[in-house]
Amino acid sequence: MSLGTRMLAQTAVCQGLPIRYMFPEHIRFRPLNSMIEINMHAASHRPGTGSMQIVDLRQLSSWQLDPLLAEEAQQWREELHWDYRASTELIKKFIDARSLTGSAILENGRPVGYAFYVLEDHKGLVGGLFVSPRFSQQELSQRLLTDTLTTLSGIPKLERVEAQLIPFGYQLDPVLTEYGFRLYMRQFMIAPLAPQSGGAGDVLPGVVKEGPGAGLILERWDHRYFEPCARLIQLAYANHVDGEINDQYRSESGALRFLKNIIILPGCGQFQPEASFVLRAPHANHLVGVILNSRVSEGVGHTTQICAMPGYQGRGLGRRLMQASLQALRVRHFTTVSLTVTSGNERAVRLYEKLGFNTVKKFAAGVWTAY
Repeated sequence: MSLGTRMLAQTAVCQGLPIRYMFPEHIRFRPLNSMIEINMHAASHRPGTGSMQIVDLRQLSSWQLDPLLAEEAQQWREELHWDYRASTELIKKFIDARSLTGSAILENGRPVGYAFYVLEDHKGLVGGLFVSPRFSQQELSQRLLTDTLTTLSGIPKLERVEAQLIPFGYQLDPVLTEYGFRLYMRQFMIAPLAPQSGGAGDVLPGVVKEGPGAGLILERWDHRYFEPCARLIQLAYANHVDGEINDQYRSESGALRFLKNIIILPGCGQFQPEASFVLRAPHANHLVGVILNSRVSEGVGHTTQICAMPGYQGRGLGRRLMQASLQALRVRHFTTVSLTVTSGNERAVRLYEKLGFNTVKKFAAGVWTAY
């Protein structure tokens, strides 16, 4: 994941996690209005009483944003157990290349908040937004989001805009609603992993002999499963709320791009093939279930994808896959695991709660369409 290749990082969802949107080389960037001054009342921010400005991100250098990005990384670490530094380093590279389209709020020349967006064909992605907790986060975050959405609304032939932003100390839902977004509540969940007990060992791939998935074959992830897994994702989310949130799930080609983003490129953490599994029928290459995991900080895993073929849903395959991945992470000395789930997927939420997951943050996934 490097400047000039295919991506940067944005807060979105890798089906179970906030990740960074990958930036293909063909993505188009559009400039914001060069500089818009906004005068704030003294009550709008705690330190200082001077005026503030909204400026184009491409007027700034990475060293100017560095303190703000360090604060953002600290929030991710403290609240979500996530090492966000790789993402902030990417942002700085794109800033210095004058390639990141968005805006920042300055107080006396110092950035106190920023937001960015990208365009991919006829789709806009609100990539990231953060305001320093030392300022009035609610007001400034809404100003940044309003500025971003106003810019996107003026782009011709834009058919879809997605916004999945993890808020730290503020709410963005009212602005998204005002601009006509459909909102889907999501939950960021975390579970502790008990230390490895003496009796249990690593997960042994092979035929599942009893319980959910009996007769199916459990195997660790292998790259030969890219295309079968993309087909599985397309089928699994065909009539699912997550297919409304992430349009990549709606086609096999989109699902394949999604898989490559979370497995090959490190925008969603470091992929863990030893803790990622597929379920398939004997003597068949098509998959009936998959679970994928990444390492997002030392000792912390994140489930980036879990799904089952529609005809196999409701048979306990999700529990079987979760138990296998949790055990594989435990054996490898992981102490914590996280995931995200759409609140409307009540069956999945109940399963995760039974497995020891607790919700630590709720956020809205917003989708706007022209039709």
